[in-house]
Amino acid sequence: MNIEQPPIVSLDAIGFDKISQYLSNESVNQLIRKANYEYLYWSELKRKPLPDGLSPEPVWTILKLTRRSSLRELDISGVPGCRFHYQITEPTVEKLHRFDLYMGGILRADSLIPAADKNRYLVGSIMEEAIASSQLEGAATTREVAKDMLRKKRKPRNQSEQMIVNNYQTIQFILEQKDQLLTPALLCQIQARMTQGTLDAPGQEGRFRLNDEVRVTDFTTGEVVHIPPDQQHLSRLLDWFCAFANEEIPARVDAPGAFIHPIIRASMLHFFIGYIHPFADGNGRTARAVFYWYLLRKGYWLLEYMSISRIIHKSMTQYAKAYLHTENDDNDLTYFINYQVKTLDLAFTSLQQYIARKVAEKKQLRSFRQLDGLNERQMTLVHELMNDPDAIWTIREVQTKFGLVYETARTDLMHLEQLGLLTKRREGKLRLLYMRAEGFDEAITRLRPTN
Repeated sequence: MNIEQPPIVSLDAIGFDKISQYLSNESVNQLIRKANYEYLYWSELKRKPLPDGLSPEPVWTILKLTRRSSLRELDISGVPGCRFHYQITEPTVEKLHRFDLYMGGILRADSLIPAADKNRYLVGSIMEEAIASSQLEGAATTREVAKDMLRKKRKPRNQSEQMIVNNYQTIQFILEQKDQLLTPALLCQIQARMTQGTLDAPGQEGRFRLNDEVRVTDFTTGEVVHIPPDQQHLSRLLDWFCAFANEEIPARVDAPGAFIHPIIRASMLHFFIGYIHPFADGNGRTARAVFYWYLLRKGYWLLEYMSISRIIHKSMTQYAKAYLHTENDDNDLTYFINYQVKTLDLAFTSLQQYIARKVAEKKQLRSFRQLDGLNERQMTLVHELMNDPDAIWTIREVQTKFGLVYETARTDLMHLEQLGLLTKRREGKLRLLYMRAEGFDEAITRLRPTN
């Protein structure tokens, strides 16, 4: 990926008279305000129209000067090149307010997700996150095949499917660990679970890199886009990273002990795993897992129902640019923070739309497909059979789909079989497959309310 480096032009080199000329031009001032609001990178700024006779390089220099007064500092003491800056832009502040209202404890009641559907939505979101996070790392499996594998608990057939199973199981592990402090050992556990059976060198599972041979390259061109800090600094960096994640240090030299919003800190944690690159492989998957771990730890419960990686997968170029813009522009983390917050906002909007669709489907189901003697889960299965007569289920699949214990899923299917809606056949010695019965339509007629 070809990312243009910003120009380095000092105010002295431009000259006082020329600076005054630019500052007295209202079009330039409007552009600087817009560039700060949207936090434009150099390559975006230089394409903006300017009055005749004015060039973008002095505008960039003035822009950088205006940003400097708002930047907060983040310094990893003792590690060369690891001094970062960031600020919180107005669009980000607006989104953080929205997240605090809806993703935390204030509206934890059933205002967003109906209580009866929480387990089902949670299972679905974990599946989506596992699939998308793996696809980001090159897994070549469709969502349909992957979800079918996870629902039926089928063994993975190839490395891509193994990556998805690993992700799915690791996210569940993260949910169990959300009350634990982050340690280098826990980081290794996360990476080991994510990469089990998928690395070319299995000895790299659950251990930090031992040399400086790791390079981050562009998938399409093979170009080296990032060289991680030297391995000799890895222990210090990881100690700092875990302390920062556990809020034992604020790591801000301008205002020690000052508050950093949890979503901002989580975004930084995501970035730093990619930047430090502590593992030979699996850093991206580990970074996204740590992002989830921290926000769940801080009470953003709704995140359990959202797939961040699905949004990232749709904007992979912007994801890579967010890293590269930060590195190329004096380690300014604002670019990555803005991208991550925007991604979270899109994931939240996507969840709201999904819930609205499911609620509408449920109302339609009750209005037009209500049958005597069926619970809502059974109604859902019958509705799916109406739309897809070739659908086949196992007890395990229904158990996973609705978040049930095995016996409840078995009872649901057996009841539908007794009513003449399903028939079953045995596959192998133990596996039972349930499918639409030949007398399905007649059974539906019998079960319809007569009033």
